[in-house]
Amino acid sequence: MSTTSVNITAAQVKELREKTNAPMMDCKNALTEAKGDMEGAVIILRKKGVATAAKKAARVTSEGSVASYIHAGGKIGVLVEVNCESDFVARTDDFKTLVHDIAMHIAASDPKFIRKEDVTPEAYEKEKDIYRAQAAQTGKPAPVIEKIVEGKMAKFYEEVCLYEQPFIKDQTMTVSQLIATVIGKLGENISAKRFARFKVGDVGETVAVSKAGAEPSV
Repeated sequence: MSTTSVNITAAQVKELREKTNAPMMDCKNALTEAKGDMEGAVIILRKKGVATAAKKAARVTSEGSVASYIHAGGKIGVLVEVNCESDFVARTDDFKTLVHDIAMHIAASDPKFIRKEDVTPEAYEKEKDIYRAQAAQTGKPAPVIEKIVEGKMAKFYEEVCLYEQPFIKDQTMTVSQLIATVIGKLGENISAKRFARFKVGDVGETVAVSKAGAEPSV
């Protein structure tokens, strides 16, 4: 007999909600669609969040919150601004948790840019030249070298761009997917606008401002 909503227990719904922070009914529907498979339901909810985020990407985010996070006994500090559409959403616990999580992630993962679009041409070309020189030493044909470089550049984005990095508290999703999940729950466009990261002993600090403004990349 196929799994129906009747077979989905309250405990399953509660577990999925704790994993994703999605609304209770969305969790139940996702579990039903996934025939009770928890990981399948998580994927369904993430896809729904990304789809919702894409629809709302053009909406202006003029409200939001600034949060700070201090880590490692006062050795690392982060200040981040995350925007949403309304002051009402900015004051919700879900939004505040998201902003805190993003600040904590920045402290731990040390991104240099917010999105792929924010990587400067100079930084992009410098990194690409390094990878191309490394690949050339293998003696492989030029087309193969270019494919190697493309693969390394994709990894480069994952290392330096906040939105592309695996979320520090859940490595199965990126920060972009985390934001999309909250967009799906709160029903408003949300985007990280800028941050500054300071570390004791480092010369200078990391300051990043998104060129994309109110339009998130999901």
